[in-house]
Amino acid sequence: MLPELDDLNSFRDALTGAAGPDTSAVQGAQERNGQLTKPPGALGRLEDLAIWYAGWRGDAQPQINAPQVIVFAGNHGVTAQGVSAFPPEVTVQMVMNFEHGGAAINQLAKAAGAKMDVHALDLDRPTADFTQAPAMSEDELLRALRAGWQAVDPQADLLVVGEMGIGNTTPAAAIACALFGGDASDWTGRGTGVDDAGLANKTRVVAEGVALHGQGDGLRILQCLGGREIAAMAGAIAAARVLRIPVILDGFICTAGAACLAQLSDTALDHTVAGHQSAEGAHAAMLNKLGKEPLLNLGLRLGEGSGGALAINILKSAVACHSGMATFAEAGVTDG
Repeated sequence: MLPELDDLNSFRDALTGAAGPDTSAVQGAQERNGQLTKPPGALGRLEDLAIWYAGWRGDAQPQINAPQVIVFAGNHGVTAQGVSAFPPEVTVQMVMNFEHGGAAINQLAKAAGAKMDVHALDLDRPTADFTQAPAMSEDELLRALRAGWQAVDPQADLLVVGEMGIGNTTPAAAIACALFGGDASDWTGRGTGVDDAGLANKTRVVAEGVALHGQGDGLRILQCLGGREIAAMAGAIAAARVLRIPVILDGFICTAGAACLAQLSDTALDHTVAGHQSAEGAHAAMLNKLGKEPLLNLGLRLGEGSGGALAINILKSAVACHSGMATFAEAGVTDG
């Protein structure tokens, strides 16, 4: 059961107090892995993934039957600074595309056998321009976190969260810069394809936002520099941590939201793996800061949860091999 989020402190408490993986299930999965009809380590990282998944599900021989993909959408006041190659109206149009099944994420979720949900968060009311004021009030942040928190199906056994929000690589870069330090240029990329002048302007905007708001814990940084969809992703990832539902992280923007949780608790992201390394240049650096090795590196830069959804079948395959293969004894095969 998920506790109610009455305020930001209740969110912090739920995240920091969440239980870890089931150690007996981990031990059982490790023992089973050692008995399967293959040389030790022959399935490489798939073996580690299956054991990790078993621990979070509390089952030494688990299955994945009910993955969930959630896409959150939000609009950003900082787009008034000219940081995106596309206008904010595209956010609304893409939400309609998701709802009608016409986007890439719809196809990838279907191919992975995942239920897909879409949540549009006050698209007619963009966040504030963070070069002038905090992007959200504390109450707005709490509502966005709660939207993600409540969107997670407790019956899901795997979660991917994604986003849609024109301009949202700018707040993601600002969050990364505030959390991890360095120059704004280290974290700012071309997003949907701004030119050199656009990149210089975007870097300026990130630097100004971090100079104004780059102090405080992960929630304060998320409030001041983030967006509703980024906060909702963080809320969903945190809810999955409490429910012990494993999460596959998507790209740069999703990882920025997750990084805010990691700042609150060293174990906040133990239930997550990185689905892919996106083509947004700073994503690799952010994953390195979080100690996450991506499952895939295919040059994706779409967002929407697309890389995470694509990785569902990698994890499904790992679990299927672990739980479905015969042991040496069952197969009557001599064990070395």
